[in-house]
Amino acid sequence: MLYEFCAENLPLIEQALEAGAGRVELCDNLAVGGTTPSYGVMRGAVLLADQYDARVMTMIRPRGGDFVYSALETEIMLLDIDQAKAASSQGLVFGALTKEGELDKDVLKRLISAGQGLEMTVHMAFDCLAKDQQLEAIDWLSQHGVQRILTHGGPAEEPIEAHFDWLKELIAYADGRIEILVGGGVHLGNREQIAQELGIQQLHGTRIVF
Repeated sequence: MLYEFCAENLPLIEQALEAGAGRVELCDNLAVGGTTPSYGVMRGAVLLADQYDARVMTMIRPRGGDFVYSALETEIMLLDIDQAKAASSQGLVFGALTKEGELDKDVLKRLISAGQGLEMTVHMAFDCLAKDQQLEAIDWLSQHGVQRILTHGGPAEEPIEAHFDWLKELIAYADGRIEILVGGGVHLGNREQIAQELGIQQLHGTRIVF
């Protein structure tokens, strides 16, 4: 089982790695759902994770709020991808939507192109899509080189157990073409039940290992 720990500072990351986390989603500002960390934090996290043979996935998100980005914000995200690469991050986490609530394929194509050579995860912007659009998104993202989708399976304020049925449908539909990474409300106390119920080998959370 691979546990991806989401954190915004190095002391917590070190604790998580010691407790068995195998991958880190590195953010700043978790209070708003995570934004892009500084280059120094990126580099420090990579050096720390290397000691535990763990990988770092760097959040690429210029601000909290929605996932509809202006041209300038898109340029900022591209620059931040360059910084993540320079820091030797093994992966990126991003997402982008249109004003109509659909995948912003134009922005995503640019982010994916800039991130070539790294693992890529689309974050919980995915959960803002309508269910039929989520299935289409699985098709499109898997065809465009994204390795993983982070999802709660439904509204974040609802317990993850309420979304088991839909998560099972997503996992079945993905059928190994792209990884479905389940997160949001996953913690040390329920992680084994969730993994067993959904038949998955990786989980994500801020309390996933302690």
